[in-house]
Amino acid sequence: MAGRVRTFVTRKSALGNSKQNSEANDAQELLAIRKKRAKAVITDLKKLFPVAECALNHSSAFQLLVATILSAQCTDERVNQSTPELFRLYPDAASLGAATQEDVERIVKPLGFFRNKAANIRGMAQELTNRFGGEIPQNIEDLISLPGVGRKTASVVLGTWFGIPSGVVVDTHVKRLTFLLGLTTSENPEIIERDLIAILPQAEWIEFSHRLIHHGRRTCIARRPKCTECGLLKHCPRNGLSPLDGV
Repeated sequence: MAGRVRTFVTRKSALGNSKQNSEANDAQELLAIRKKRAKAVITDLKKLFPVAECALNHSSAFQLLVATILSAQCTDERVNQSTPELFRLYPDAASLGAATQEDVERIVKPLGFFRNKAANIRGMAQELTNRFGGEIPQNIEDLISLPGVGRKTASVVLGTWFGIPSGVVVDTHVKRLTFLLGLTTSENPEIIERDLIAILPQAEWIEFSHRLIHHGRRTCIARRPKCTECGLLKHCPRNGLSPLDGV
């Protein structure tokens, strides 16, 4: 009887190991397919957008940090309409930190959630002045310790201004298009970023997001995609391509 039990357990263990090995192989195969597709998408994006630039107007790391905080749940175009006055009056962290809540609210009111945004950029400026002498820290841990600064905002500043690839920025366009192109199966920005980090060369982390954002705004528009004009159509499931197909 004991021998039969040991045999049953051994067979069960073998089946379990076989299933785990199969799942591991499937995961590796899927990762390889996504890497191949990502490489092809990057190639075509570079043809479509040879110059990859941040759409937020800025002339310093501080201005970029402020503009990125203000861009939450708001278009970059609207932010660019408000920041010229804001930066003229408060060109650095010390001056913005010393501004009144009411004065800053008046300027950023068209951007939505203006009370929270005004409080965040003032609080950020105050801590930046007190803790870092007004200089933007060049590591993600210090940046996300500032009011109003999350991982996405920190990655934008580090990547765009300092050229430091600390992660992949996942905004609404990147979230939508990476799912559509079969580069991820998640709609959670944190999981999407992990998926992209796994398949994108680190040297592409910064500009990949800029290019995909430009494509989402100009061609693959959520409500009215210009499919007949799309330079990525051959990678898109709308063209009959399965998410598990190669390029």
